[in-house]
This record gives sequence, C-alpha cells and structure tokens, in this order.
Amino acid sequence: MEKLYNFINGKFVAPNSNQYLEIFEPATGQTYAQVADSNSADIENAYESAQNAFGNWSSLSVKERADYLNKIAEGLESRLDEFAEYESRDTGKPISLAKSVDIPRAVSNFRFFADYGQEFNFESELNNDQSHNKIIRSALGVIGCISPWNLPLYLFSWKIAPALIAGNTVVAKPSEITPFTAFKLGEICQDAGLPPGVLNIIHGQGSIAGDALVNHSKIKAISFTGGTTTGKLIAKKTASSFKKLSLEMGGKNPSIIFSDCDFDKMMKTVVRSSFSNQGQICLCSSRILVEESIYEKFKTNFIQRVSDLRMGDPSEIETQFGALSSKGHFDNVIDYIEIAKQEGGKILLGGNAKKLNGRCGNGWFIEPTIIEGLNNSCRTNQEEIFGPLVTLQSFKSEKDAIQLANETEYGLSATIWTEDNEKANRVSALIDAGVIWVNCWLVRDLRTPFGGMKQSGLGREGGDEALRFFTEPKNICTLA
Repeated sequence: MEKLYNFINGKFVAPNSNQYLEIFEPATGQTYAQVADSNSADIENAYESAQNAFGNWSSLSVKERADYLNKIAEGLESRLDEFAEYESRDTGKPISLAKSVDIPRAVSNFRFFADYGQEFNFESELNNDQSHNKIIRSALGVIGCISPWNLPLYLFSWKIAPALIAGNTVVAKPSEITPFTAFKLGEICQDAGLPPGVLNIIHGQGSIAGDALVNHSKIKAISFTGGTTTGKLIAKKTASSFKKLSLEMGGKNPSIIFSDCDFDKMMKTVVRSSFSNQGQICLCSSRILVEESIYEKFKTNFIQRVSDLRMGDPSEIETQFGALSSKGHFDNVIDYIEIAKQEGGKILLGGNAKKLNGRCGNGWFIEPTIIEGLNNSCRTNQEEIFGPLVTLQSFKSEKDAIQLANETEYGLSATIWTEDNEKANRVSALIDAGVIWVNCWLVRDLRTPFGGMKQSGLGREGGDEALRFFTEPKNICTLA
C-alpha cells in the first residue's frame, strides 16, 4: 500500500512519529493508501527548511519567482488527466468535474499569480510639497497555509501561489482526508526545480499537525479555508501573537429567484449550484428562495432536473453525482436529514443513503435531497450542512427575500436571478454576503476580492487582496 510522505526541503521524508493514517476511497469505502501522521517535530523541521530558504527566495525578482510558478503550472497541466484521477479517487467527485474544474483551476491559480505578481505595485510613491513617501511591501517570511478536503488542489494552490509570488516561503498542510494531489504536487515542484525549502507540505491531523502550525511562534501568518468552528479556534489561538489571519469559512448561501428571471438558464444553473460536488462546495446554494408566483413551477421543474442527475462510480465519465468525501461527513449529512424531518420538513426528493452495484457497493452515497416546509429559524436552514441537501422557501416581495437571505449567521455568497438590472443592484446592495452572483454562479475573475462576512470569514483573498495579505507595508518618508 502506497505511503504518502511529507515534503520538506525538496525531499519526501517519513514523519517523525513513523505513524500513518489510512486514506479511504469514498466511492468504495476501502483504504487505498496511508498518509503521514505528523506532529510538532515535523512542523519544526518544515519551518526551519522554509526559514533557511526565505532569504534567497525573497531576494529573487518577481519575474524569477514567476518563472518557477509557471513551470509548476506547466508540469501540472502536462499531468492533468493523471491528477484528475487522483482527485476523483480521493474525494469521490465525478472525474468529469475534476478534469473540467478542479485541476484546470489549480493550473490557473499558479499562472494567474505568476502574471499578476509582476503587475502588482510592491513599491509605490506618494509625494507632496512637504515630503516624499516611498511605500514598500515586503514578504512576511514563513507562511502557514491550511486547506480543506472538498477542493484539495484547487484551494491548496489558491493559497500557495500568492504567498510564493510575494516572496514568502510556505509550510502547507492539506486535509488528511484528501491529501493525494497535495502529495503529488511535491513531484511537480521537484521537476520544476523549485528551490528546496520554498514549499514544504506536511500531512497529518488538524488537531496535531495543524495545531502545531497555527501555534508556531515564528510563522508570520496563517491562511485557512475550512469550517467556521475550526476558524474560530485558530483566531483564538493566535490572538495574543497578533499573527496575520485570513479565514475563509462556512456558508449557508441563498439563491434568490425572482419571477422575471430567465427560467431555463436559471434552472440549469441552480441545479449545478445546489449539487455540484455533492453540495460539498462552500459556495453551493443551500437555501433556495423562490418568488411565490413561480414557486410551484420551479419546484416541479427542479425536482425533475435533479432526479435526472446520474449518480454512479466517480471514475466513469458519464457520472454527474458522486460520493461524499468521508464516512464521518456521510453520517453527519444523514443526521441532518433526520433533523429536517423532525423539524417538520417535507422531503420532495431523495433523503436516503444509496447503495450502488459493483465496486461502489460500500461507498458513501446519499441521494440529492430537496426539502420544503421548514421555517427560516430551524437548524436545517441555519447550520451549514455541506452536502447534497437543499431547502425551498417562497417569498412575496424583495423585502421578504432580503430578510430571508440575511437571517443567518453566515455571509459567504448569494445568487440573484432576475432580468431587471435595477432590481439586481438594489437587492445585491442589501444582501450580507462577500460574493454575489447575478444570473450566474461560480464565475471567478481572480483579480476580485473573495471572502465572507459575519461567521463566513475574516479578510479577503484574490488579486490585490491576497498580495496585500502576504506582504507587510513600510513607508519611508523624506523631506521634499
């Protein structure tokens, strides 16, 4: 059985503990590999490697650093099909999704920041009659990056690329549930000639390796994507050290559908925004709010289209709906379906675990589930479920829609469907969410700020926001 080692100082090394965690294939429920169960000693080794590399790496020109990022992108692109297979096996998502979205977007992350870093003003001037002010943005040092299990390489690269182009070195911890593509990224870095120590990849449990990374006194910043509960713990643990934090956390995202929408376009996209990656995307629509006059039409069409999704073996190209990424998460979603029933919800579609034939007979599959009849204050509509479960609610007016959308502790994203541009602008301005899509979903310009409000996050990523986070400004003032 293959063992996944840590990547420290440009080499693959066994964990200090010599202990390993099992990795399961969600589609089969079977173990297929083992991953390093690292501890604080491994984090310290990775930190020392990163710190030793920092001086030379930060002294390179942005163009030189960009060349390395582009080589990584090229290497990853040349192995796209291979990495898509790894990602599908690791996560349970359809291989078609991994090939068309996850791996291509990881490639784009490296390429984008390689280019954007060369356009960013690491030095600028502000002058007046009294003084000349030179503003310099310098790399922070060693950065800790922690990424989640649902989009393993996509979000891993989303953090690493801007940190590196800004001149930092990195200690990164991927999820222990879906670590394979992060492990294989080490090979890409070796082939690209990335200097040893610039990127170090440490595997292991969040409660041990992740905790050691967060608590390390000399790591300058933590970029985290994951659950709100974990994000709160990170904020608490780092408060006294004043470590820079970027926290992209959970969501309970509304999709607001007005009667004047392009119905066919909306319907096609809302099916995707609800159930892409089995609903395991922080940006997925989990609360669907529909104007009263078209509610029944929407419900009928939505049920039909969702019922047509092809659930099956994620490795088959025809599969549209795969397995949940872990047994623990599978159990959690099943529990929420029972909670919804207890709260008075009516299951319109799904609501059950699904046993497939063949090699996937013991996989962690749950039918796409649609529920109506729940009020906005119930747990099902307030707590992040992060799975293939959506609720339907109707509204009568813009005011009602906005109130329903905002009555949650989360504020990550929202989608608005209307052909009335003025209405779209009015509603968008009043929705508490960091990202709002109008008549679309998951369209990303990497220059724009990304992140959430309220319990959904702290800070922003993307474009200038990311490069500002990974640098420290200094003003040098001289008399005119």
